[in-house]
Amino acid sequence: MSLRLRTETGITLLGGGEVAPTALSRALALAPTLVAVDSGADAALSAGAMPERVVGDFDSISPAARQAVGAERLLHLPGQDDTDFDKALSVLHAPFLLALGFTGARLDHTLAGMSTLMRNPDMRVVLDAGIDLCFLAPPDLRLSLAPGTRVSLYPMRAVGCDSEGLVWPTAGLVLDPAGRIGTSNAVAGGTVRLRPAEPALLVMTPTDTLEPVLAGLQAAPRWRD
Repeated sequence: MSLRLRTETGITLLGGGEVAPTALSRALALAPTLVAVDSGADAALSAGAMPERVVGDFDSISPAARQAVGAERLLHLPGQDDTDFDKALSVLHAPFLLALGFTGARLDHTLAGMSTLMRNPDMRVVLDAGIDLCFLAPPDLRLSLAPGTRVSLYPMRAVGCDSEGLVWPTAGLVLDPAGRIGTSNAVAGGTVRLRPAEPALLVMTPTDTLEPVLAGLQAAPRWRD
């Protein structure tokens, strides 16, 4: 089996956390290739969906799910130096990925997912946390969002970010997780433009902004372009 999975469409990446059926349906409508991460295979099968690939160290997938999926769809990547989310991103190549089931009940899983975004700055990955979307800002991002839409900016380390179209502009500020952060900002009107100085800024918007977020990310340059 080839280690890498390449697709011309988006990939829905399903972890083992709780995911609403409507969220999974929304993701698959935009990213029809389903890849499960470890016990995400159980979640996929419970939702009536067969993943095209299951990736991980397989410490949590059930024997029943392994049998149902079949050995030809399993990609075992052992090791404890990275998370299953990291393992999956290391073998996937797609225009974008929608990641569900990586946040929620356990705060450490949520934080680990945010760190994974930081470690993969050139991949277009959107975490769907059920209420919010979370993604790493590319070097120049334009989002067409309705006035008043919440746009939270959270720095993972000290970083500057020029901005246009926000109620509270960030130009000239240094955002820092131990100092000033940028949560609960909002769209003033028209297009929001964000230009962070380095790949260190997470953006969070409501889940109903998924399509304009994907459009903005796919049109944006990558950090290594």
